[in-house]
Amino acid sequence: MHGYKITHNGPISGFIPYCIGRVWMWIFGWNIIGQVPHGGKFVLVGAPHTSNWDFPFALATFYIFRLKISWMGKDTLFKKPFGKIMTWLGGISIDRSSEHGVVGQIVKQFNESRKLVVTIAPSGTRKKRAYWKSGFYWIAYTAKVPILCGYLDYSRKTACLGLSFAPTGDIIKDMDRIREFFKGIRGKNPELATRIRLLDET
Repeated sequence: MHGYKITHNGPISGFIPYCIGRVWMWIFGWNIIGQVPHGGKFVLVGAPHTSNWDFPFALATFYIFRLKISWMGKDTLFKKPFGKIMTWLGGISIDRSSEHGVVGQIVKQFNESRKLVVTIAPSGTRKKRAYWKSGFYWIAYTAKVPILCGYLDYSRKTACLGLSFAPTGDIIKDMDRIREFFKGIRGKNPELATRIRLLDET
C-alpha cells in the first residue's frame, strides 16, 4: 500500500481490530495512506460525508491506524440501560443546554485527558448543506490541539489521514489549507457533498 504508515497513537487493545480493518479494505480493494500526529490529542475532521458506507470504511481506517476514536452524542444517549455501552464505544456525553456550550464541554474533555481523539464530520449530515459546522475549528483552537484532516475518496478507493496543523485563529487562511487538502476528493455520492466553507468566514 503506497504511502502506508502506522503511528501508534492510542492503540486499540488487541490485534483483532487491526486485522478486521486490513481484511475489510483488502476485500473492497482500498488503499490506506497517511499518518497521525504525535501527542495523542487532536480533532479529526472527516469529509466528505455523503453515505452510510462512510462509517465502515472510516472504522476500518481507524482500526488500521490503531486509533481510539471518541465522538459526541446527546446526553440522552448515555442514560440507562445503554449509557455504559455508549461510553465504551467512545461516546462523549454533550448537554446542549449547558451554559458552556458544545465547544466548552469538549475543550474541558481535552484539558482533562492525557490522550483524546475526537472525530467530527463538519457537514453534520449526509445531505447537502450551505456550510460546514465550525465547532471542530473552535474546539481545536481553544483546546490548543491540532486538526487532522481525513478523507474517503471513492473515485480512487483511498482512505487518507493527511493534513495536520494547529489552527492559528486566522480562520480564512486555515480553511484555505483545508480546502486545498480536500480538493478533488469525491465521496460516494458527490452530488450530496457540502461546499467547504464556514459561516464564520463571512
